[in-house]
Amino acid sequence: MTPACVNGGGEASLIRLAGVPRLEQVASLIQQGVQALERWQARPGEVLTVVDPEQTFYRARVLRVGPAAEVVPFERFSRAPESPLFLDVYQALPEKERFELILQKLTEIGVSRIVPYVSRRSITLEERDALQKKSHRWPEVVLRAAKQCRRATIPELYPVLVWDEAIYLGAKGDLNLILYEAETPWSLAERLRGAVPHRTSLFVGPEGGFDCAEIEDGRALGFLPVSVGPRILRTETAAIVGAALVQFALGDMG
Repeated sequence: MTPACVNGGGEASLIRLAGVPRLEQVASLIQQGVQALERWQARPGEVLTVVDPEQTFYRARVLRVGPAAEVVPFERFSRAPESPLFLDVYQALPEKERFELILQKLTEIGVSRIVPYVSRRSITLEERDALQKKSHRWPEVVLRAAKQCRRATIPELYPVLVWDEAIYLGAKGDLNLILYEAETPWSLAERLRGAVPHRTSLFVGPEGGFDCAEIEDGRALGFLPVSVGPRILRTETAAIVGAALVQFALGDMG
């Protein structure tokens, strides 16, 4: 069975207006938009990002929630707050609080999907939660970050997958990359040059790096191992830098 996100993110979290609004006037939502408000855990008075049928985005104040939900748009975006690139980051499960930092920053960068996974050299979820269980907080971390940076959608957060689940899910992208710290023929910049993917999968390894068998698994499924430079990066640095570089080259940063 194909894994699914656990936080109600993605397209279903887009708050859609029923029509093109007038600023500072009450606007209603389509049924999907009403349901999206629930995914954002919206409360009256809260300010969120909404979209009209012409794909124009607004900041809007929530007037009422529930079946008759209404908002008051008051500011129109000059640029869409969501990237045209669907960027999925697959992150080997790190230790301590590093994953919460990764979740926050990837959300700000505009990543579409965040998938934690267990690799041969990474910590497991059981080991992480043995001293203090924190994984239940991850959806809330993503939601808070999405609100803070005025996202129109909540990034999809997946449960922790095993390696085989993660690599097969990631292989569905149009451009699939593995950040590799060992010798590789290609830099990330070289592989991004001239690329026009709709969806990109970016794999980030653990502190100990990928082992050779994992790299071969990726190659067999069409993944390209790439380097981000001569220095060895911590896993959280690699995730943030790698995602930002992809978004700069193919998305809406810069």
